[in-house]
Amino acid sequence: MATKPGDILELIKKKGVAMVDLRFVDMPGTWQHTTVPADAVDEDSLLDGTGFDGSSIRGFQSIHESDMILKPDLSTAHIDEFRAHPTLSLICDVFDPATQTSYDRDPRNIAKRAEAYLKSTGIGDTAYFGPEAEFFIFDSVAYENHPHSTGYALDSVEGHWNSGEANQGYTIRSKEGYYPVPPADHFMDIRSEMALELAKWDIEVEMQHHEVATAGQAEIDFRFGKLVDTADNLMTFKYVVKNVAARHGKTVTFMPKPLFGDNGSGMHVHQSIWKDGKPLFYDANGYAECSEMMLHYIGGLLTHIDSLLAFCAPTTNSYKRLVPHYEAPVNVAFSARNRSAAIRIPMFFKGNPKSKRLEFRPPDPTANPYLAFAALLCAGLDGIKRRIDPTKAGFGPLDTNIYDLSPEEAAKIGTVPGSLRESLAALEKDHAYLTEGGVFSEDFITQWIAYKHEKELKPVEIRPHPYEFFLYYDC
Repeated sequence: MATKPGDILELIKKKGVAMVDLRFVDMPGTWQHTTVPADAVDEDSLLDGTGFDGSSIRGFQSIHESDMILKPDLSTAHIDEFRAHPTLSLICDVFDPATQTSYDRDPRNIAKRAEAYLKSTGIGDTAYFGPEAEFFIFDSVAYENHPHSTGYALDSVEGHWNSGEANQGYTIRSKEGYYPVPPADHFMDIRSEMALELAKWDIEVEMQHHEVATAGQAEIDFRFGKLVDTADNLMTFKYVVKNVAARHGKTVTFMPKPLFGDNGSGMHVHQSIWKDGKPLFYDANGYAECSEMMLHYIGGLLTHIDSLLAFCAPTTNSYKRLVPHYEAPVNVAFSARNRSAAIRIPMFFKGNPKSKRLEFRPPDPTANPYLAFAALLCAGLDGIKRRIDPTKAGFGPLDTNIYDLSPEEAAKIGTVPGSLRESLAALEKDHAYLTEGGVFSEDFITQWIAYKHEKELKPVEIRPHPYEFFLYYDC
């Protein structure tokens, strides 16, 4: 692993690198990049960084203060074999040249502050995160938005709607994609190629499989890691998955709900806290082998769940997934093994302290991982500091099939917000836990809420929907 400028320069020489790609994440969570010739890279540029226009990046600077600096994290260096010319990829942090400090709105810097905050509390020294980012592999996609017309069309060779085509008998019925073998599973080889490519980026894949929905829904699980490292890995994961699909003339989306009437794509986030190399979430005598600390962490997550979803389910499309009866985790409760609860406590490896963790299920892969993981850690730490007992707070445990409960019993269980507007309103009211330790700033939270309203929520709300023509055109 490269840690010094000399290591990078040696790697460039050894691998015959022609271009060095500097990557960073914008506020919503998309990788951006600028590329410099390898012969222009020296120790000074690696240490001092490279300038760029911050006013052209979503959620960053105003035009009158646009100059920003990208400083590469040398430990993230990897050869990018998707590019035609030998290219070295480096993930960067954003710095403000006026103050010579890390930029307050850079999501990666926020994630770093979350890790520092954990250590400052003395509660633990390491937070481990393990996301399961589901996605769809489509054969084609088309969409348009005009004042006079709008619409989209998706297609997949294994979509159940194609069963009427000649020689298309092996399609997957709605909600039956978990786990048929090929030839019904058309994308096993592509997922395997994705897994092998991820290994080249030092991302350890644990499993890959078809997911529940028809039309190529997929999941590739990679090994957990520290908060910032895992967020870096998730950004790389998306990049690799999309580029492998493109090799095969396919297209990938991480939208949580691209198809009506079938399961959406979630991003269940596994979490645990360790200290001095020891796991802190295990107690052989606790409920589902949970320690008191773990239960308090759960209490924090569920107490702040409405505002958390402003970062963890951050799009209007997110709430097309968070509806009942599609295995959607809409119930504000915790449980051992119950997948309809917002928090599930996996019980695969009973008696193993190192495997003890919780799984927060409402997030989806449109989330900016740096922000989502940082927010989750802040909420959990708030629960530990305030000793929030999730049972006394009315969050369970819920070890029953919620859909079998009577209406009276079901009414006692809270549900997650039903729209992005509701989540943003909750964030506006409930965010003091995020600013503890200086992790999130008031400025960033204000900017996030404003951006989501102006760039996403309002534009969707003011446009006619195609289904409205079905309902109302002949009124």
